[in-house]
Amino acid sequence: MQKDVTLRLAPNKAFDDKALRRALGITEDRRMVIIRRSIDARRRDIFVDLVCRIDPDDNICQGMDLKDADPSKGQVIIVGSGPAGLFAALTLLEKGIKPVIIERGKDVHARRLDIAEISRNNLVDPNSNYSFGEGGAGAYSDGKLYTRSKKRGENSKVLGTFVQFGASEDILCDAHPHIGTDKLPKIIEAMRNAIVSHGGQVLFQTLATDLFIENGRCTGLVAKDLASGKQISFRGPVILAVGNAARDTFRMLKEKGVSISAKDLAMGVRLEHPQHLIDQIQYHNPKGRGSFLPAAEYSFSTQVEVEGRKMGVYSFCMCPGGFVVPAASDMDQVVVNGMSPSSRGSKWANSGMVVEFPVTLLNQDTAVSDPLAMADLQYELENRTFLASGRSQKAPAQRMTDFLQKRASSSTAPSSYSPGLTCSNLWDVLPNFACRALKAGFGVFSSQAKGFLTEEATLIGTETRTSSPVRISRDPETLQSINTTCLFPCGEGAGYAGGIVSAAVDGMRCAEIAATLV
Repeated sequence: MQKDVTLRLAPNKAFDDKALRRALGITEDRRMVIIRRSIDARRRDIFVDLVCRIDPDDNICQGMDLKDADPSKGQVIIVGSGPAGLFAALTLLEKGIKPVIIERGKDVHARRLDIAEISRNNLVDPNSNYSFGEGGAGAYSDGKLYTRSKKRGENSKVLGTFVQFGASEDILCDAHPHIGTDKLPKIIEAMRNAIVSHGGQVLFQTLATDLFIENGRCTGLVAKDLASGKQISFRGPVILAVGNAARDTFRMLKEKGVSISAKDLAMGVRLEHPQHLIDQIQYHNPKGRGSFLPAAEYSFSTQVEVEGRKMGVYSFCMCPGGFVVPAASDMDQVVVNGMSPSSRGSKWANSGMVVEFPVTLLNQDTAVSDPLAMADLQYELENRTFLASGRSQKAPAQRMTDFLQKRASSSTAPSSYSPGLTCSNLWDVLPNFACRALKAGFGVFSSQAKGFLTEEATLIGTETRTSSPVRISRDPETLQSINTTCLFPCGEGAGYAGGIVSAAVDGMRCAEIAATLV
């Protein structure tokens, strides 16, 4: 009979199987799984809180039960092969319905070569980059699976599915589960192979260019084969699971009259520290983390007042032991993001440090009349960063201490950003109110973490892709566009998710309903 035991142990016992079993009082032949594991580093003495299940009588890894597609049941068209699109396709195959995935980018392995060209030769392929391609932005930007959603059943199924296709079972118990950019591509490929082997279809380098809309109902779409230039038509309900960088798709939706609106954003910089410094701060130890603890991470959030307005400043997508990467989706932009390999073993830590940009910052008439106003603002900042970089993928950068003094840095600290850095004054790149908000926020964060404010830290511009600049309006019950039935705005690009897990959950929910309409 299974039994759950709660323990609080020192790291050297919690992360050692033999020591953990001794603490539980069980022998090596007894089956045991860790249900929950989190590190409590709030005080000098570090502990690990665990819930261990002894002699489990159930399978804690709930994945997908796929069936072969039945041609008589019709098909559903999915635009985008990020987590929302992939999990929508897998959910349809649980019901025996054929998914057809339309992906503008390349497969996850061919895509790696295009990403390398950004760093090596400053060449950005507008359809195959960190944002576009199989796996979406998450495939090459960390693979964190943390979500604030409380829908335990759906979240558990997403994690279980990742394990089903090759992820470590550690993600089922860790408080902040993480796969890593080195392992996630193989898992994505395994998902795609399963989709195809069960009768689904995946078309790469195929860009959705138009929708068939008849009497307020979406009956399919038109796509362009980017290799041949040929137009292809597809019929069926459409799950629109594009990423948050798909500005051309947003323009197409506006032209087609699909209900869409501008959405609040958060934008700022990537802040990079030496990882050993973050370890010292978070683990309260001048020697760092030692042998058993993982690379330390942090989370900061505060409200500051700028120009009479309360503004949120917070860390975003913190990547311990990671790298800052070039995430532009076209040649005239500089955008940065962060990622970590599964080991989290690099000597740098980075995080987005962002300021809230509410739609109300815009001229109110513009915000109401133009649903792409925030997308245009986002692009303007990315292009301004490109110009500040010397029209390359080198990123404008500034030491943290110089930023507080509003002076350009004469040099920058060593950085993980492979295209290179250009010494700059980011006050000339970011809007003034954003710089003032960041400065105030850094003051708060440094008071909470002694040593956080240092000349060893570098601000790298700019972090703009925290979320979608639009929301494609949908009915909360049917999940269909409010003025176009059988069109399912889905995932992060549509404004309904904020990470891999929440996007995957949204894909599953949209697929459940789309399956009833074929």
